[in-house]
Amino acid sequence: MRAQLARVDAVLVQAVIAAALSFAHLHDVASAAGQDGWKAWAYPISVDLLLVAAWRRLRAGDAKAAGWCWFVIALVASLGANVATAGLLDLDQVPAWLRILVAGWPAVAFLGGTLLAHSAPSPHEDTESIEAQVDASELVPALPAQPVPEPTPAPPVVSVPAALVEHARKVAAEHRTRTGEAIDTPTLRARLGIPAPMADAIAAQL
Repeated sequence: MRAQLARVDAVLVQAVIAAALSFAHLHDVASAAGQDGWKAWAYPISVDLLLVAAWRRLRAGDAKAAGWCWFVIALVASLGANVATAGLLDLDQVPAWLRILVAGWPAVAFLGGTLLAHSAPSPHEDTESIEAQVDASELVPALPAQPVPEPTPAPPVVSVPAALVEHARKVAAEHRTRTGEAIDTPTLRARLGIPAPMADAIAAQL
């Protein structure tokens, strides 16, 4: 555990030292190219942020061509500044082409950062998203089909002669007088000697 922590600490210390030196070299080149004050400090931040954005795009696995392009551009800018401060360039007499490159860097960095931030996802990523949605839909159990109830057939319409209805009224009145109760359908059917559907139709009219 201690050995692992020691290795991690060594890597972190090395990364901090390298970043600080690169930051200082970029600042010195920008300052020598006429970018004074806060602007000279903004240049190394811009280069490092573009490096990080390009590296993250490469790690994400999509738009690798754009990621490699802007990673190389930012790496060249950082490496060029480090080499330039090694005595190969007179920082008191900076050539015009370097001043032009330094002055044009903000536009280049802005373009690179915008393209990296708004690049479309790769088709592989879209395919994985669709497959995930399909898998999620398969987890929902299918509901069993509910049986459709059959419609109840309507009772047939029975035509009853008016004379038979009138006779049934007399039978019903005689039954009430004799028993004191209204005649029921089975009794009416038995008294008249008619089928059950006709008896029901007559009882509905009484």
